Amino acid sequence: MPKIVLTNINKRWGNYYAIDNLNLTIEDGSFVSLLGPSGCGKTTTLRMIAGLETPTSGRITLNDEIIFDSELGIDLHPSKRKVGFLFQNYALWPNMTVYQNIVFGLKNIKEEKIVVDNELLAYDKLISILGDPEKIKKVLLECFDRKGNFNTQKAVTRLIDSFEISIHSAKILFNCHFEDKEELTEISERKIEEIKKLIETKKANYSKKEITVSENYELLKNGTPISKVRRLDEEEIDLAVRRVSRIVKISDYMDRYPQELSGGQQQRVAIARTMAPGPKVLFMDEPLSNLDAKLRLEMRSELKRLHLETNSTFVYVTHDQLEAMTLSTKICLLNNGVLQQYEAPLSIYNYPSNLFVGDFVGNPSINYIEIKGIQKTKSKLEFTMFGDVKAELVFNNPVNLAEKSLQIEKLIDEEEKKLNELVLSGERIEKTNKDLPFPYTINKITDDDSPNKDFSYILGVRPEYIQVDTEGVQGSIYSAMPAGVETTIKLLVKNFLLTSIAYGSVDYEIDSPTKFKFVGKNILLFDKQTHKLLAVGTINLL
Repeated sequence: MPKIVLTNINKRWGNYYAIDNLNLTIEDGSFVSLLGPSGCGKTTTLRMIAGLETPTSGRITLNDEIIFDSELGIDLHPSKRKVGFLFQNYALWPNMTVYQNIVFGLKNIKEEKIVVDNELLAYDKLISILGDPEKIKKVLLECFDRKGNFNTQKAVTRLIDSFEISIHSAKILFNCHFEDKEELTEISERKIEEIKKLIETKKANYSKKEITVSENYELLKNGTPISKVRRLDEEEIDLAVRRVSRIVKISDYMDRYPQELSGGQQQRVAIARTMAPGPKVLFMDEPLSNLDAKLRLEMRSELKRLHLETNSTFVYVTHDQLEAMTLSTKICLLNNGVLQQYEAPLSIYNYPSNLFVGDFVGNPSINYIEIKGIQKTKSKLEFTMFGDVKAELVFNNPVNLAEKSLQIEKLIDEEEKKLNELVLSGERIEKTNKDLPFPYTINKITDDDSPNKDFSYILGVRPEYIQVDTEGVQGSIYSAMPAGVETTIKLLVKNFLLTSIAYGSVDYEIDSPTKFKFVGKNILLFDKQTHKLLAVGTINLL
């Protein structure tokens, strides 16, 4: 499986940067989601890897092969990158059956391959299958309906899927009619002898041309495999179609037209068509956005199963953080063309690198609370929130907040200085879509213009870490939205609104007084100036 490496990739139109100096490594067999708000550069990144968009500068390698390099002038054509691309609208041919849609791309493949006699290969597999006639009969007996009628089309399909053979081989087995015969051994032995004679005849014809056949049915000339530029033969095409149709479970729909299928079935056809040529990487650009909520959930499960079964490298574009969280082995979170964080989903959720990441990932959204704090020891921070509520944040790992803040500010200043020098030297064009500070939200009942310059830090508290209780901070129920499995609660504390999650079928009376406390060890502390994550810990009320 391939590894994809993007090095210093830029894509700009004039001085507008769609992607700004992106460095990314997509490991073999991974499922990477490109996540972010609309216009952040997700689809542009995907299209650049696929070759549908040309980067302004940088390098892309696929399995250690350079497929794009701006300095060397390399830009490999999309058709030679061996990647599959699944578009948002599926793009199925309405006048073609499911089978014809999947076959369409396979017929156009023409490349140098070792010549294999796939007919001999199929005969060899048939001999093996015919060695167990009882198994064949068992498969065929499943094709009778409740009225005792035999479904021929179903029988052929079941033979194809049960033994992983082509339709030609399935018809040979079917014509033996094991379903209504008792002399199974005699029938299978006669058929085996018949097939062996066909094999001997073919090998004899090759021998006249001084060609031998290897154990794998490769054709050899003077002991060397024969290779030539050729198209796939009918046996290879049919086997490829049947293989992918089994994976996405559309074997029974091969003779239907796209308009006769549901949205989920159409998507499976599009996936099968993309996978049939055996691409190195499968790219998907928001493939679930056209489906309803229930079907999206089902298809997410199918895509995750598909990734595990194929062990392929998937690169998936979405703006839905729930899709990214549930599907990915890693999430690449972008904003304004800049990489914000690239880690496993739970790492991004539990340890977001900055305020933007914390806010974008998670549903319901994270609670941000501005606090005034003084650090007396490296193990904790004493602070005040909501005006007069005193508490302490006990860090999971000791940290000097002032020192860490200075280090972060220094790195940011150095990066800005480096960019300015590149602009002045002419090596970089100044960016018009500036990377502005993230406008984080402090939820309040009424807006006020009170100065907040005294606040030194921002707490990030996930809704599940705020627990309604009989003791703790005094507040009231602003709203409650029960959904069966859980209830989303809005808590009012003075002028501030907090979101909490209560698990189970519970409801709360609006405006009723209540108390709440902070639980869990993953309370986040961000620097107010740089918006970067400083520490993670536990809140104790004082």
